[in-house]
Amino acid sequence: MAQRATKDSDEISLLNGRVCLKQLKGGFRSCIDSVLVAAACPAGQGQRILDLGCGVGGITFCLSARLDNMEIIGIDREQAYLDIATENLLLNDTVQTANKINFIARDVSDYRDETRFDHVVCNPPFLEAGHHIPSPEAIKASAMGHGAKDARLEDWIDCAFYNLKPRGVLTIIHRSDMADKIIRSMGKRFGAIEIIPLWPKQGVDSKRVIIRATKDRKSPCMIRAGLVVHKDDGSYSDEAETILRGAQCLY
Repeated sequence: MAQRATKDSDEISLLNGRVCLKQLKGGFRSCIDSVLVAAACPAGQGQRILDLGCGVGGITFCLSARLDNMEIIGIDREQAYLDIATENLLLNDTVQTANKINFIARDVSDYRDETRFDHVVCNPPFLEAGHHIPSPEAIKASAMGHGAKDARLEDWIDCAFYNLKPRGVLTIIHRSDMADKIIRSMGKRFGAIEIIPLWPKQGVDSKRVIIRATKDRKSPCMIRAGLVVHKDDGSYSDEAETILRGAQCLY
């Protein structure tokens, strides 16, 4: 992941330069989580995808780099992120011209699209209200952790459920210790749940997990082998390289 600083923003590249992103200084920083959750989304050509809490478009543009003839809608309540996401449309014109991409200002707690989506992807705030010290940067604080008045994790799951078509798939990345809460929040509304652990190194406990679940399915849960992200020397594993640089899918 290359990075270049400018006066007003940082500009990074993902997928070996296929995606360029301007980022808001003092805001949420896009990272490999965006690449991994996009790689885990089992979308096919011509489908419709909703990116909840899209920020500057990290997940959206990683999906668009892999797929053609898609409609992707990214929603976020922070206009500052959406302004930069719109700039990123121009930076990634060769990626996005094959797809229809729109960014709109909405909150997950009340967003409803009656047309529904084949897939929902999201990277929600990792920290629960009352269990962390918020960042002094208000816009970063809202992206990193839930505030007392913010949408709860359950609201993100509810939004995904409502906006998915029957048999549509939710792909979410979160902390490993939140996997049980995510699955409880899904209740009986989702099935065929797949848990994909992300191991920092071989033999090290998982800190991140990707969960995929299908609306209105009843199939049992399964735990995938997962992905070891780094070698012992800190470099990316061969498997991670094929995803982070080669734009390969994760399962």
